[in-house]
Amino acid sequence: MAGPSRALFLKKLVFAAVLATPAFVPCASAQSYTDRDTLAPVYPTPQAVVERMLTLADVKPGESVYDLGCGDGRIVITAATKFSARAVGVEIRRDIYETTLARVASLGLSARVRIVHGDALKTDLTQADVVTLYLLTSSNERLRPILEAQLRQGARVVSHDFEIRGWKPEHTEKMMVQGRPHMIYTYLIGTNLAPKRK
Repeated sequence: MAGPSRALFLKKLVFAAVLATPAFVPCASAQSYTDRDTLAPVYPTPQAVVERMLTLADVKPGESVYDLGCGDGRIVITAATKFSARAVGVEIRRDIYETTLARVASLGLSARVRIVHGDALKTDLTQADVVTLYLLTSSNERLRPILEAQLRQGARVVSHDFEIRGWKPEHTEKMMVQGRPHMIYTYLIGTNLAPKRK
């Protein structure tokens, strides 16, 4: 094989090898971070999973929903528009924060949805009724003592795909979206989680 045909063959071979690497496998790449400032996987939560998470959290009108690592804001926007909640999204990347802030404003939701440019590990959660997470298992471990110290009894924590080790979920649910399995873990502060804030 020579000339253009050989070059084309080599390009296809390299492309196939790249596709076979772990970086193209969602579950593997989601756990591959080494930067301690990176808490979340690279994939957004599908809208069907967002709505199921908020339903399982039993979000009530007027309650405060905090999404740590809010990305494009889909969870806080859904909490406000479909569950009549007040919502706060926390995003550490300034470019994403600015885009999401603009999106919330364009939807006329600025009175009900607040987007904060900040670190999830340094966020005041004392006013939260519900906290939603799509962070790594290692990130959840770092966040757990903060949740235990700040969340009041009766608050709910819902985590997409990654459990909170050391906590026993009130409910675990698996759902399929476009052929991919998604796990939802729902926790209730004040049942089997300690310490608890009165």
